[in-house]
Parts: sequence; C-alpha cells; structure tokens
Amino acid sequence: MPSLRRDDGVALHYEIRGAGPEDAAPPVLLTHGYGLTARMWAGQTAAIARDRRLLTWDMRGHGRSDSPDDPNLYSPEACVADMAALLDLHGIGRAVVGGLSLGGYLSLAFRLRFPERVAALMLFDCGPGFRRDDAREAWNARARSRADRLERGGLDALPGIEPGGHRGAGGLAHAARGMLTQGDGAVMASLPDVGVPTLVLVGAADEPFLAASDYMAAKIPNAVRVVLPDAGHAANLDNPAGFNAAVNAFLAGIPGS
Repeated sequence: MPSLRRDDGVALHYEIRGAGPEDAAPPVLLTHGYGLTARMWAGQTAAIARDRRLLTWDMRGHGRSDSPDDPNLYSPEACVADMAALLDLHGIGRAVVGGLSLGGYLSLAFRLRFPERVAALMLFDCGPGFRRDDAREAWNARARSRADRLERGGLDALPGIEPGGHRGAGGLAHAARGMLTQGDGAVMASLPDVGVPTLVLVGAADEPFLAASDYMAAKIPNAVRVVLPDAGHAANLDNPAGFNAAVNAFLAGIPGS
C-alpha cells in the first residue's frame, strides 16, 4: 500500500489513480469526513479518474494511516500540511481540492493557507466554522464528547464510524479533540476572498448543513450550489449517480479541464 511518511513520523496512506499531464486537466484531491476513510470515494473513482488524476488519502488517526499516541500530532494545521505534502509527492502544483464534512472544512483551510495551489474547491456537506465564540465552543464540546465516548466504548460507541476501517479508537479520539475542534473563525472570514470556481453541494436531507451551504454559496463569489435529492450527510454514498453528475459537470467547467 502506498504511503508517505511525514517529518513528524506519521505515515499517511494514499491512493492515486488516473493519468495525464497536469495542464490537461487539474488533478483532484479529495479528503474524507471524520470517522471515514478514502474508501468512501470508491463510487467516484471511475467517474473522476477517467479524465484526470485523483488523489485520495486517510487522515492521520483514520483508516490505514498511522494513529500516533501523542495527541499533539493531531491538528487542522497538521492535516493541511499533510495535504500539501501529498501534492508535492506527486509533483502537483495546483489541484481541485475538495472534501466532505471535516474534509470540506479542511479544504477551505487549505485554500486559506495555500491559495496559489487551489484551482477550484468542492465543498460537500460541510460548514465554514463559526463566527461567534459560544457557537464554536458548543461545537468543540460535542467533538470532545465524541472523543470521550470512543475512549469509553471503542469504535462501536459512535454512529457513523466506518466499520472495520480503522486501527483503533484511540486515534479517532485524538482526531476528534485535535482536528475536529476549531480555534477561531479565520476560515469563515476568508470566504469572500475565495477567487476560484467553487461547488457547494449538500444532501437535501442533511438538515444541519443546509443553512451552512446557503451561507457559503452566498459569501463565496460565483459559487455554484447544488442540493442533491435522495441524499443526507454522506451525499456521495446516498446518491452516487447524482453526486457524480454534479461533480463532473462542475469539473468540466473549470479552466484547463
């Protein structure tokens, strides 16, 4: 299995498919949601990798990537650096960067840190963070509660954890406290500065994120918003045909594609 060992010793599992020079069509980097793995994109692989390179990966603490015992090795900043290192490994200067839920938030954080490396954004069933400190702290409290439940009850303690996909509950608990929590509202504040084509897609039944998708589509200049029928929070898993059609239509309109 291919992996990239980072400077902090964490080995990241990744998969790359598709072919073609970067200037033919920008490659795509997809990041999964919390508690899931790169396997969640299996239904998108053939549709996307037909015309371009597709890079997927398991975040630290998830799936086939390492789950270090040190809680200090888990943070959004570490994940953003991991994404850049994976692109560097494959000689990719600019990519279409996208993800679902936590992966979508990290895609926005990546654009904030490395705007020159983003050809377009794809934000699936996610939010941009919180403006108010009290709302952010409520989110963080829920994330820490997830970690506590995982430590008490193991992988079966939480719904939505990919079954059989992880090395253990400890890494996911550290990820909940370190990667799922948010420290400020910088990502939300950056939305009006997004100057690349952006797809905001949300499942019609994903009620907690409908308002967030409205907000992002309104704040990001020229964003395209798609509400996918017959889909909840994992829109690509619930309605893969509709999801793939929306993604491919968006990718076809990106300059250079």
